[in-house]
Amino acid sequence: MLMDTFNDKWRELQQHSVEVESSHLRDLFASDPKRAESLSLSACGLNLDYSKNRITAKTRTLLMDLAQSAQLAEKRDAMFAGAPINNTENRSVLHTALRQQDSKPVLVDGVDIMPQIKAVRLKVEAVVNQVRDQQWLGYSGKCITDVLNLGIGGSFLGPKIVTTSLKPYVQGGPKQHFVANIDGNHLHDVLTNLNPETTLVLIASKSFNTQETLTNAESTRQWFYDYGVTFEQLNRHFIAISSNVSKAVAFGISGDNVFPMWDWVGGRYSLWSAIGMPIAMAIGNQGFTELLKGAADLDQHFKEAPFEQNLPVLMGMLGVWNHNFFGCQTHALLPYSHYLRGFPAYVQQMDMESNGKSCQLNNEIVSSTTGPVIWGAEGTNGQHAFHQLLHQGTSVVPVDFIQPLVAEHNMNGHQDMLVANCFAQSKTLMQGKTHQQAYDELVASGMEEALAKVIAKHKAMPGNRPSNTLTFDRLTPYQLGTLIALYEHKVFVQGVIWNLNSFDQWGVELGKILGDDILSRIGQPNSTERSDSSTELLLAQYRDANKSLT
Repeated sequence: MLMDTFNDKWRELQQHSVEVESSHLRDLFASDPKRAESLSLSACGLNLDYSKNRITAKTRTLLMDLAQSAQLAEKRDAMFAGAPINNTENRSVLHTALRQQDSKPVLVDGVDIMPQIKAVRLKVEAVVNQVRDQQWLGYSGKCITDVLNLGIGGSFLGPKIVTTSLKPYVQGGPKQHFVANIDGNHLHDVLTNLNPETTLVLIASKSFNTQETLTNAESTRQWFYDYGVTFEQLNRHFIAISSNVSKAVAFGISGDNVFPMWDWVGGRYSLWSAIGMPIAMAIGNQGFTELLKGAADLDQHFKEAPFEQNLPVLMGMLGVWNHNFFGCQTHALLPYSHYLRGFPAYVQQMDMESNGKSCQLNNEIVSSTTGPVIWGAEGTNGQHAFHQLLHQGTSVVPVDFIQPLVAEHNMNGHQDMLVANCFAQSKTLMQGKTHQQAYDELVASGMEEALAKVIAKHKAMPGNRPSNTLTFDRLTPYQLGTLIALYEHKVFVQGVIWNLNSFDQWGVELGKILGDDILSRIGQPNSTERSDSSTELLLAQYRDANKSLT
């Protein structure tokens, strides 16, 4: 019965999309002077203008009806309550508990996890204070000046992007370095500029067995050994965030320096845990607390606001509308902020790893497309690159413009120009330029009419291309917390509509298994085991190229 209702609502939206398709955004704005007011929303310091989407008030109502029919509210509440909504791994999904501001019990298998979370928070704060106050000393008695963070996926990208985004709030404390890639060139370049006497290494690996992270960690340990550091002295230079305490201790890390990772937190949602220690070391414990509070406030908004006034619900459903009913296969995030330049990559991982799937919760293959390709870059750089395609290409790409309104460094009117460019780009995508407008401009400039007719074809832009504009006053730790949580919940909303488990990642796991298999074959050219002809050819090329080095 519930599925029948959902299918009925889906069909209503399909029929409605045919009606809307004939409308142009510039006409919708011309016919309703208050369109922006009626299609805007503010919460937790974030302002969302979604008026430049190809929607009407009826569209919004139908989208909210679809969300209701998918039992979004019930599934949202189940997540917050600790139900095992990660059904393929039988796990709860409780990154939200990590930033909860009170001690209200959150149960996993009947056990309240909040005391554990609070204890780890206090332990993280103590280590951060020691390092930032120069009380954590290395093996030779010198204080820590640099922290090398080794991880992969979310345990690497989250801390890196947040630390980069909050650079204006980095005062004192050690310099942060991040290495994830197994490419030895990266680790070599970073270690070349570090001093083992004053370097602290944070290893983030739940299993303490992730190939990339463990290999980088072992190479870094050897770097310490090469400087004469003993196994017993490694305790002063290594911290692990892992659930495999015994393996971390065998590596040379004191059990007191091992922080837990819980199976109810996925890597791409883990920056709120001890994984976020690099953030706290960079901006201080108070700044990290404000980051958590921002996310927690957005959590409350997601839990309590009616759907039509709910930021994650609206953004998620607008994404479904553009993706499933207008065939938009990609979605661009364009932050007009240098400090947010890494944010598109962070959301790309969060979104595409969560909803890049084709098997539903009911074990059936999906009947609609899921998981748009997420990409983007900082403005205004993109305007001189891919914006050409956004404005005149044959692919329609919905855009999220993200604009802090107040700059940390407004040199010589730079921020005025930056904001003007951001707003102009969203306006241009919306209204475009007709052939007649282009022709009239060319003739007015003195061009001969026959040539103007030809050139006008090249200067015309269709417009009618959807975008959201997210603004907020300043990019503070609190506001960044709200922004990240907004996109987390947007991804959840879309996963509910597509009936996906947004919290497993089996596609990633297969690549790891095959990678291990091929690695074992590299040094065995005479093995009787054979792979496909392409892989065998590539292995032969690799072995030949490296013969002179062995």
